Amino acid sequence: MPPKKRSSGATQNKELKSAAESTSPDKKESPELSFKKHRDKDAEFVSLCKGLHVTDSVCDHAWKLWKAVQDSMNETADGQIKLWGACLFVSATDMNIPCFTITQVLKAVNLNVKQFVGLVPKLDVNLDTISTKVNSALTRLEKKYDVTLALYQRFEKTCKNIFALVSDEKERETMRSCWTMFLLAKGRALQMEDDLVISFQLLLCTLELCIKRCPPNILQPLYKSAISKVQSPQTRTSRRNQSKAKSRPAESEMDLQLLKTLCNENDCNTEEVKNVYQTSFSAFLETLDLSRSPDFPQVSDLDQQYEEHYLNSKDLDGRLFFDGDETVQAPKVEISQVERTPKKNLPDEDTTMIPPQTPIRAAMTSIQQLRGDLTSNGDQPSTNLATYFKNCTVDPTQDVLKRLETLGLAFSQRFGHAVGPHCVILGKQRFTLGVRLYYKIMEAMLKSEEKRLSVQNFSKLLNDSTFHTSLLACALEVVMATYGESSFKTGGYNHGGGEAAETDVCFPWILNVVNLPAFDFYKVIESFIKADPTLSKDIVKHLETCENLIMERIAWRTGSPLFELLKQEHEGGASEQVETPANFSQPLQHNHTAADLYLSPMRPGLRVLPPESPAVPTSMPPTQPASQTPRHPKSNSLSLFYKKLYRLAYLRLKMLCSYLLSSHPELEPIIWTLFQHTLQHEYELMKDRHLDQLMMSAMYAICKVKSVDLRFKTIVTAYKNMPNTNQETFKHVLISEGHYDSIIVFYNQVFMQKLKTNILQYASTRPPTLSPIPQIPRSPYKFPNSPLRVPGSNNVYISPLKSSRMSPGIMTPRSRMLVSIGESFGLSNRFQKINQMVNSSDRSFKRTLDLGSTPKPLKRLRFDVDGQDEADGSKSGGDSTLIQKLAEMSSTRNRMQEQKMKEDAELRKE
Repeated sequence: MPPKKRSSGATQNKELKSAAESTSPDKKESPELSFKKHRDKDAEFVSLCKGLHVTDSVCDHAWKLWKAVQDSMNETADGQIKLWGACLFVSATDMNIPCFTITQVLKAVNLNVKQFVGLVPKLDVNLDTISTKVNSALTRLEKKYDVTLALYQRFEKTCKNIFALVSDEKERETMRSCWTMFLLAKGRALQMEDDLVISFQLLLCTLELCIKRCPPNILQPLYKSAISKVQSPQTRTSRRNQSKAKSRPAESEMDLQLLKTLCNENDCNTEEVKNVYQTSFSAFLETLDLSRSPDFPQVSDLDQQYEEHYLNSKDLDGRLFFDGDETVQAPKVEISQVERTPKKNLPDEDTTMIPPQTPIRAAMTSIQQLRGDLTSNGDQPSTNLATYFKNCTVDPTQDVLKRLETLGLAFSQRFGHAVGPHCVILGKQRFTLGVRLYYKIMEAMLKSEEKRLSVQNFSKLLNDSTFHTSLLACALEVVMATYGESSFKTGGYNHGGGEAAETDVCFPWILNVVNLPAFDFYKVIESFIKADPTLSKDIVKHLETCENLIMERIAWRTGSPLFELLKQEHEGGASEQVETPANFSQPLQHNHTAADLYLSPMRPGLRVLPPESPAVPTSMPPTQPASQTPRHPKSNSLSLFYKKLYRLAYLRLKMLCSYLLSSHPELEPIIWTLFQHTLQHEYELMKDRHLDQLMMSAMYAICKVKSVDLRFKTIVTAYKNMPNTNQETFKHVLISEGHYDSIIVFYNQVFMQKLKTNILQYASTRPPTLSPIPQIPRSPYKFPNSPLRVPGSNNVYISPLKSSRMSPGIMTPRSRMLVSIGESFGLSNRFQKINQMVNSSDRSFKRTLDLGSTPKPLKRLRFDVDGQDEADGSKSGGDSTLIQKLAEMSSTRNRMQEQKMKEDAELRKE
């Protein structure tokens, strides 16, 4: 039953791993590579190593790696050199011996960043060549490249608006100095250089300094006037006053009017940029000697300092973006159908040109919306929320304020430690926004509970510290995600260690900051989303991903309260099992509130509800005979967790089966039965492991006993192509305490040993009864901001107006005609054009590139304000009067069209 041993390639890779582990970065080696020591290697390979100044040990390791994968590579001579570069990168990273910069290896093998990032994984022929460390390094490289590219593209665009003559040599020199200074500032001020928002704010600070110090004659009128309101144009210091100029501090005072102009032109919050200037940027300026001249620093001086930083960091040379170097070229993007489509508005119409959605614009828009939604929410509880607090048997106000003070200090300090030494104040800003959102959501939850239960005393819930910490953590996660500081580029993993782990603020970083178990955090997510209909679709998806990560991995860590609850359930203390198979076919009811889950029984003797608590029924259970074991009430939180877990597990299994077992559909329910049995009865196997590790093991086991040829390599190869997966799942599996290995080793030494008897039953003539398939409901996370289709119409969609602060000019979609009800729309003939588009049966308005005979269907016309491009297909709970009117109009129109088509058909027959 164990999988067959792999070929010698795996043995070679183990030798490579041991070689990497045995090499210490502190071990001194000769910097010069000797050709005599490497006569057994290809001369071109040795020349490449010599050109990159690699050590003998890195050269040896890279050559062994190449020999291990060579037979699987069908490459030309040119392609072979590129693969050698990839082998050297992998070896230097694994051995922690940085010999060359990323730019140096890219130039040596003639690749750009995206090509290199795509090439390195090709070495992973046996699925154990690329380590977690290398994978993390590649992910960081790609993210940093994407951020720097987005920043440079915005820098170039902004400079065109600042400077009068784009082709002027003096201006180009000024721009290059400004860009180089920004790169240097980012490298020195930020530990987390891939933070798009703070990096962009630093860029605006650098531009402010550049504008103040550059000759006024090269500035556009907007910026020339902005700077003249505060200070006169720069003049050179006379010889008589040079000594005085040296004695006073460098002229780095912030020009607030100029900074406001820059922020307004770039949709950035002035207060946030001001704080970045006064902390991180001012600290950076102190490291530069700017007292010698009022002019902007010379390119040569900045180049020298940045060159030192770049060589020490072994990173990308950011100056190459300014040079248009081929190693940092942006990947060519195919023109999308939307971009090929001409605008519906005609040239003679009065229309607002809508700018394209770039990463920076998207980030600034999200931040604006978040801050705008919280404008009316203060840093203290509102009057309504304060009333809820006072209505409690025990007023929680002081505990709430004290908790916020303690967690606020911890959050800002940890944020500064991760992002940059002078970013503590930015952490305080993030926390303040989080507190406002925390109060807003809490009040909305309590209003909903009051309406549901007709009570106003929520003493038990509002005095529950776990509830408050969870709600605050969720609010902070929303803020971090809005600012782009918490994302799932690595699938929630970071095994790179060292600096990478210290600067990673992605989820579940927030749980560590507030010291909150993931199982407790999961309880608040669904209620949080339902309580705030203004959350964007991206944020809702982010929180849903957090929930999935908790269910599949994070909640199963050692010390999680989940194991205590499961132990209690399986020891017979609970009145019901956690989730019986018979309940699988029942629909998942999404009617649990935060109160239900946080006040649900947790452990014996705790969380006994007092009579005054209104959140949960408090009637006493019937008295049991003394001889019977007392039954503890069932945990709502555990029951809901397992219902969601089963549905997530089955969906992932179903997808993997569709990839691998489409010719054996009968195996899917059998694999699911073993998978479900493991989760219910052998849940200890999940401790410090991943849900998908059990899924892949169950699939392999059933295929083995059913004599279906399916190898583990085939399984993990297909698994890599599934969404939201990470190679760490099958490369870094817990075998025993402190020891990790591949999924195959886990299957042989752990999974099969634990479940061997159960697995063999499926090969007998009387196999176990199959578990019912869970019913898969629609996601509870509806997107209220998505366009809703008007009933009876195929191409009319309506979105709610989320914010009156947004005008149609900054809304998407860009290729459609927009109507914002309540705002001026312009010419009346636009409504006529809309009616024509809605009524017309000819859907070939759009231009197509292939000019084929089959017309392209007209894309949906949406009255869209929030930029959402797809409807969620949900039906409105209660259609507004407007929607009803449109539905009636559409229905009448459809009937008229059908009648006309019938009449036309009859005329043709005659």
